[in-house]
Amino acid sequence: MDRHEHARLDALQRDPYPHYARARHAEGLTFVPELDAWLVARDADVREVLRRPEAFSSANALRPDVLPGPTVLAEMGRGFGGRPVVVSSDGALHQRLRAPVVHGLSPSRVAAVVPYAAARATQLVDGFAARGFADLMAEFALKLPGQVIGHLMGLDPADVPLVVHGGHRAEQLLFRPMDEADQLAAARDVVAMQHLLDTYVRERHARPQDDLCSSLIAALAGGGEAAGGELTLDERHEMVAHLQNFLLAGHLTTSALIGSTLLHLLHHRAQWELLCEKPELIPAAVEEAARYDSPIQGFRRITTRPVVLSGTELPIGAVVFVAYGSANRDPSRHERPDVFDITRPPARHLAFGYGVHGCPGSQLAREQLRISLELLTTRLPGLRLAEDRPVVMRPTMIHRSPEELPLTW
Repeated sequence: MDRHEHARLDALQRDPYPHYARARHAEGLTFVPELDAWLVARDADVREVLRRPEAFSSANALRPDVLPGPTVLAEMGRGFGGRPVVVSSDGALHQRLRAPVVHGLSPSRVAAVVPYAAARATQLVDGFAARGFADLMAEFALKLPGQVIGHLMGLDPADVPLVVHGGHRAEQLLFRPMDEADQLAAARDVVAMQHLLDTYVRERHARPQDDLCSSLIAALAGGGEAAGGELTLDERHEMVAHLQNFLLAGHLTTSALIGSTLLHLLHHRAQWELLCEKPELIPAAVEEAARYDSPIQGFRRITTRPVVLSGTELPIGAVVFVAYGSANRDPSRHERPDVFDITRPPARHLAFGYGVHGCPGSQLAREQLRISLELLTTRLPGLRLAEDRPVVMRPTMIHRSPEELPLTW
């Protein structure tokens, strides 16, 4: 992909909504060269794809937009992982990987971590409340979810920053154009994270604790016990991949959701003031923010057989981009879909997916956003977007959020 192609991809990713609108109005599916995929844009079509995982495989869900060069790949080979994870697996393997995650994010576990999340959120706001200005992304949204998921997993708090940083670097390596030196630096950060997670895998397998890390490892460990109590190298690779995916999904998505929600509430000033006056609207605001600008705009799927979708014939091996963000702006499902309105009557959106790949962490994400809104509307009702620093969205279809969110009060 040359720099002109990257520029077109960046423009699409920073504001995909005009592309979505054209695709929803077109006959059949629209092929989008920048995504190298057929765009599935209508709510009904997105739901059909998600209902048919046997025909639309998730094997390519994490296909990188940017393929690293051989030097970078060699560096990545020093790490762990590289195995199918929940979001990129199908059938029995998907069920095996997903089941312990669903159990680990049960309503009772989520409820148990809420007081910790509220305490950490309060401490973060205490750190900048008296100053009168802050970058909410750097000082709040990019910190809280990592601390919460790290606590839930049972990580040492001192290790959480390395894991969070490694997660962001993994995302950059997959989805951002960088020169080889920057790619290599990112790869080293990812490998450092993976080696740390491997330490946790081996320690928790040998000495389980009452935490989610231990329960995930116990659920997935296959032949380790039979092999004298030690995990095989392949099992370690699988578990590091699984933990890495869980941790990244657990903090990157929620960070993006918090940042975008505050952006849209403050951009639509009357909505923010209404929320401050009527905190009972916070649950509705959470759902509207997720619908209006979904943190996960979509995932790729690949056809396992010839399929006809919306009148378009797709051969085996065709790549589709299943656009949750477009479905959530479909006027056939949502009235006035391009209007941000926290008083909107509840309607089922697709911000957290649907079907067998629906996000098992959606309730944890909602709780952290709820806590954030309760805290910020109470403590800093005068929040405003900084007038001298326009907000720019990150060029990505996954974990969509502002690059920075400079606020004053």
